[in-house]
Amino acid sequence: MPGARLSGPRFHGLDTLRSMAIFAVIIFHLLDFGGDNTLPAWLEPIAQYGWIGVDLFFVLSGYLIGSQLLKPYAKGERPGLWEFYRNRLFRILPAYLLVLAAYYWVPKWPEFDGMASPWRYLTFTFNLSLPNSKAWVFSHVWSLCVEEHFYLLLPLIVLVLMKKPSLRKTAVVTAGVLLFGIAVRSYFLFHVLQPADRVGESWGRLYMAHIYYPTYSRLDGLLMGVVLAAVKIFRPEWWQRIARHGHALTLAAVGLVALALWLTHDRYASATGVAAVGDIVGFPILALGLACLVASSISENGLLGRWKIPGARLIATLAFTVYLTSKALIHVVDLCFPHLHEASMWGRLAVYAAFCLITAGALHLCVERPFLWLRDRGVRAKAHLMEAVQ
Repeated sequence: MPGARLSGPRFHGLDTLRSMAIFAVIIFHLLDFGGDNTLPAWLEPIAQYGWIGVDLFFVLSGYLIGSQLLKPYAKGERPGLWEFYRNRLFRILPAYLLVLAAYYWVPKWPEFDGMASPWRYLTFTFNLSLPNSKAWVFSHVWSLCVEEHFYLLLPLIVLVLMKKPSLRKTAVVTAGVLLFGIAVRSYFLFHVLQPADRVGESWGRLYMAHIYYPTYSRLDGLLMGVVLAAVKIFRPEWWQRIARHGHALTLAAVGLVALALWLTHDRYASATGVAAVGDIVGFPILALGLACLVASSISENGLLGRWKIPGARLIATLAFTVYLTSKALIHVVDLCFPHLHEASMWGRLAVYAAFCLITAGALHLCVERPFLWLRDRGVRAKAHLMEAVQ
């Protein structure tokens, strides 16, 4: 998942959360290649619930991107929309397009057979119109689609709201987005999933296509992140009160995340009862819990913010390229080393990790960093030009 970078001091807690998120997602993806019996027992719960790593990425992205867009307003300025979109394109497209090309042109790279039409990946609409093939190849790109739609729309929404800013207007928009997501998920639950369940049809793919993947039902985490950024920037007195309670925020995060996981633990097996409640309100509860975790990581006495974990910054830096390539690499490693499954569990995991990190590191150094340098060079050139004109 792409991550924004803020100018100023780097928060160790955010690096820790990004590294935790990508670790959880990769362990979750291992279930596609051999099942949870390939993992040590202590990793099985992470494999089962590792999908929440994506939701954590959403909250982090909402916070970081929201901060980028809102900070200029706090200084009496306006963010440049072209600069924002340009920065996002330089940050995301080079590595993404190279990996996408590998999916089409490198033999044995795709983890399954049957790629969708290229336009679905190139237009970031894969998650809105899922292919009918049995396997959804490069399916994890759905979350990148959600973020791209978020990057496209949020600056425009902020621009409109900040013409005449008010707490009431912001609260109404926030509540409207949350209620919209609840309404959409409710509609598909009652009118698509439950009817299929009643006639004995398999509805797991319907759940993914209508509730889990589409942008319009997955805005909760991004929204919570933006709200957290807005509070920190425009209501510093509120933030100071919140930031004094880092431990309480951590406990609240644990409780809310546990509640959300309990509500959603049976989401593939039932469309009624607790699972139905989880489909409707599980995502906003999870997003609120993860927002508390992010707030704790940047608060005055939050545990994650106080501890600088070795390697967390490196993993956080490589998170996007690891996310793009990990599923295909696990597949490639299995093909290239057919006897790997005879090794110990720790041996297999070490090989997977080594290949993922080496490939992600090469992609970061050879593709991401050069384009980021070009991006920053353009920004510096524009700044020098403005100084010369003045």
